[in-house]
Amino acid sequence: MKQTARNILIFVLAFIAVGSLLALVNVEKPENLDITTLARAIEEERVEQIVVHGVNVDVTLKDGTKAVVLKEEGESLSSLLSNYDVSADKIRATSIEVKENSGFSYWASVLLPSLIPFLLIIGVMWFFLRQAQGQNNRAMMFGQSNAKEVKKDDAKGITFKDVAGVQEAKEELKEIVEFLKTPQKFVDLGAKIPKGVLLMGPPGTGKTLLARAVAGEAGVPFFHMSGSEFVEMFVGVGASRVRDIFAKAKKSAPCILFIDEIDAVGRQRGSGLGGSHDEREQTLNQILVEMDGFEPNAGVILIAATNRPDVLDPALLRPGRFDRRIMLDNPDINDRESILTVHAIKKPLSEDVKIRNLAERTPGFSGADLANLMNEGAILAARRGKKIIDMIDLVESIEKVMLGPERRSHLMNPEERRITAFHEAGHAVVAHLQPHTDPVQKISIVSRGRAAGFTLKVPTEDRHMRNRLEYCEEIAVMLGGYAAEKIFFGDITTGASNDMQNATSVARNMVTQWGMSDALGPRVYGQREDMIFLGREIHENRDYSETVAKLIDEEIDRLISEGLQKATQIITDHKEALDRVASKLLTDETLDRIAFYGAVGILPANPKNELKKVNTEETKEASVVETNNAK
Repeated sequence: MKQTARNILIFVLAFIAVGSLLALVNVEKPENLDITTLARAIEEERVEQIVVHGVNVDVTLKDGTKAVVLKEEGESLSSLLSNYDVSADKIRATSIEVKENSGFSYWASVLLPSLIPFLLIIGVMWFFLRQAQGQNNRAMMFGQSNAKEVKKDDAKGITFKDVAGVQEAKEELKEIVEFLKTPQKFVDLGAKIPKGVLLMGPPGTGKTLLARAVAGEAGVPFFHMSGSEFVEMFVGVGASRVRDIFAKAKKSAPCILFIDEIDAVGRQRGSGLGGSHDEREQTLNQILVEMDGFEPNAGVILIAATNRPDVLDPALLRPGRFDRRIMLDNPDINDRESILTVHAIKKPLSEDVKIRNLAERTPGFSGADLANLMNEGAILAARRGKKIIDMIDLVESIEKVMLGPERRSHLMNPEERRITAFHEAGHAVVAHLQPHTDPVQKISIVSRGRAAGFTLKVPTEDRHMRNRLEYCEEIAVMLGGYAAEKIFFGDITTGASNDMQNATSVARNMVTQWGMSDALGPRVYGQREDMIFLGREIHENRDYSETVAKLIDEEIDRLISEGLQKATQIITDHKEALDRVASKLLTDETLDRIAFYGAVGILPANPKNELKKVNTEETKEASVVETNNAK
């Protein structure tokens, strides 16, 4: 519809332009005179000049007026004027010039008046026919892929040097690039070039960025396309596009073909509503044939990225198709420091910014989260009118990335504010007084995101495994706010609903997934299955009896009850400390780690959480600024 409207607009504008041009010509057309008037003007000596063009006589009067007189073909002007009794002296006194008409001028004067409208109509018809033909051509091109090609001469910009961390992944991909550049070194040893590389990992870990770096390093043509671009509303289009893109890649071999989000077409077959006639499955079947079918696929390496490797078809993952599977995890502390350093290159940082401290504060952050952190810090500094980015800007950006922006306009009444202060203080005190919990970094009763307040705990080191005791203490921390409300106010509110949900989820996983129940033993209960066409993890294959289901519920209740009992005991034994923390929160609204330790007045149960190990000058300055901002 937009294309048709544009064509009609072009036609209307062209018509107006031609009409305006013809109107302009008509405006400047000289006045027509008859021969009698011309004879009278010559007798009265009002004629300045006469120019004869065949049957046309152009007359210029002494007052500057121009006119045209038509005479008969084959008769001279002098004999014509003599017939009208104009004296010979008057004729000789008048400047008369005779010019011959050229053949072009004659035919142009005859044909153009009728030819121009005809040409205009032909041009409009050709324009619309050409547009219709273009639509037909596009309809016939549905089966062609729209893969973007990065030629080896244009592959500039991002290289492996620009990708921080993921050293193992870069080493694997460097080997692929070297294979493409110097294949003979490997062929001499009988090695075959890998056909496929699958990049797996959580969102934001740099899969697409690594593929762009491969394009910059490879020195060979690089084609890239998204998995969702294969499937259209027409049957067979996806398979046709797969054939087309592999045909293009084979012509440019050796080359690299990158498919982003391959799970859009690579999900397990037989799980959709369409069965074997499902369009997505036809597309997957064609990919399988192209990667390892009867025809050789030498010189074309397929790199694919996905964050859902568990849903991919097993035939797609076998050797001979995806020979290499590279896992990209969230970065550890050293990788986080490298990533933050890369994203800080073009940002003016103050001297108090310590990239290492930021890396320590951001466990579990992905590469995309870290990039967003640095960007949010720059935005926050600009909003405050600064020329450089301070440490406090980046620290606040960490909380914004984790919890969302502050909502200071979300005002609570005094009673709700007091309940929130004791609720958050309950979380913090229970975490502070258990031997296996992470240190409390910040407490606030200022709303962020959907939370009325928050207690931020950050681990002192990266961990990949946790034991049963740590999870039990974590359940107690989650229920610390619930216990504090019940002890200090004698009632509970809806503010603890999310805490109870998280605690129940952890307890259920401990019993059914992690084998942390003595009564049920080391077994997994309930195999979760993805119903691809309906949603994610909505179906559970219940492989246990009703008796076991009752036992699971009892074990979950026991873990939650023990956690609540532990939290209640800690708060009851340290009511004065919790009251001090809550009162400080009501006054300052936000407490950093130093302020919290000062208010609670008790050493942490976990020796790793002692304040002296992180009590740096930068942290002191940051705490003062944060407290002032909160006030």
